[in-house]
Amino acid sequence: MKFKTFFGTMLLAVILFSSSVNFAQQGDQAEMMKKWQEYMTPGPVHQQFAKMTGNWKATVTQYMDGQESKSEGTATYEMALGGRYLHSSFKGNMMGMPFEGMGLDAYDNGTKEYISLWVDNFGTGVMVMKGKMDDKTKAVTYWGSMYDPSVGKDQKMKSVVNNIDNDHQQMLMYMIQDGKEIKNMQIDYTRVK
Repeated sequence: MKFKTFFGTMLLAVILFSSSVNFAQQGDQAEMMKKWQEYMTPGPVHQQFAKMTGNWKATVTQYMDGQESKSEGTATYEMALGGRYLHSSFKGNMMGMPFEGMGLDAYDNGTKEYISLWVDNFGTGVMVMKGKMDDKTKAVTYWGSMYDPSVGKDQKMKSVVNNIDNDHQQMLMYMIQDGKEIKNMQIDYTRVK
């Protein structure tokens, strides 16, 4: 009789322990799923990206060795993967040659960072930049690097994107050399209506 009571008590303890572990795991899983849902759901920044969709005319000004050169281009923006990313494509001329590139802009809900990826036909690498928005100016400043074949190493870069209004945007690009910012490009975008 004592054996049956002991065995019954142990069996009940194992069942209760297993049930509590299972409940805790289900609770952890539910919490985990909630966090993933929050992470993957597009928010206000992604809605701002969506306002960029459409076709744009671009006026490009390059600064090199004290010289300034201008060219024209076109850009197209569209949202991708359910409104989570802004995909861009660009066509124009630079330094007398046909130029085309594409970008992917993201806002990471977890890290609260803007992320910009860029590739073009003037290289085979990927420029990766991360940034934050200035609450006062609403400009996003990105920092990153890209490979510079002329020196054989990565070149530090800074980019500032100003959404002036729904139909105008400006992008400023700087190279960082010896701790100094050197402006090397400005692109002024106007929406095509």
